Amino acid sequence: METLNLIVFGWYPYFCLTVFLFGSLFRFDREQYTWRTGSSQLLRRRQLMWGSNLFHVGILVIFVGHFVGLLTPIWVFDMLGVSHGFKQMLAIVAGGLAGLMCLVGISLLTHRRLFDPRIRANSSFGDTAILLLLFAQLLLGLATIPVSMGHLDGHEMVKFMAWAQGILTLQPGVAAYVLDVHPIFKAHLLLGMTIFLLFPFTRLVHVWSAPVWYLGRRGYQVVRSRDGRATRPLQPAE
Repeated sequence: METLNLIVFGWYPYFCLTVFLFGSLFRFDREQYTWRTGSSQLLRRRQLMWGSNLFHVGILVIFVGHFVGLLTPIWVFDMLGVSHGFKQMLAIVAGGLAGLMCLVGISLLTHRRLFDPRIRANSSFGDTAILLLLFAQLLLGLATIPVSMGHLDGHEMVKFMAWAQGILTLQPGVAAYVLDVHPIFKAHLLLGMTIFLLFPFTRLVHVWSAPVWYLGRRGYQVVRSRDGRATRPLQPAE
């Protein structure tokens, strides 16, 4: 079990991260015409808007929560006076609410993808597979909440923080931090790493192109009619 744990949580993360970074770079360099979300908005707009908005808001909150919660050094929380127990409860409450929002959204998107004949016909295997993997990962994440309720002191979370930060700082032996954690957490970590591994080969690459810089853009779109005459500026370009 220790050897298997070392392979899965000591070696596999570096393999996934390497493919994630270099695979994304290679695809951007060689296959830019495939660098898109492949939207099917025109086929069924209303359900897409509800599902997409709920999913994206929920997943952004979850991502930021995981990023800050796992990668912020423990001494920073100690310096700010944030106890491990408070951090654990915040993760349960905020993560649970965001997870439920995301669950409703991804359920709508999955139903739309699988049961609308036109959308299913225009979907690739990768489109459906990554959606189902995200669905499974979300369910695993929500399933960790009852287990986390039994560790309200937050010390279990400290193990995941030490593991994640150890991986990124190339510390040896970090797999030992998660050796004795509950299997549901291990499954959640394993599937999460696998999604990073598959990331460059799916539509998820559009995340790299999120136009966050548009939030501070001062320019406006110039909208022209069909005869070429410019009309008044409308709104900041998106």
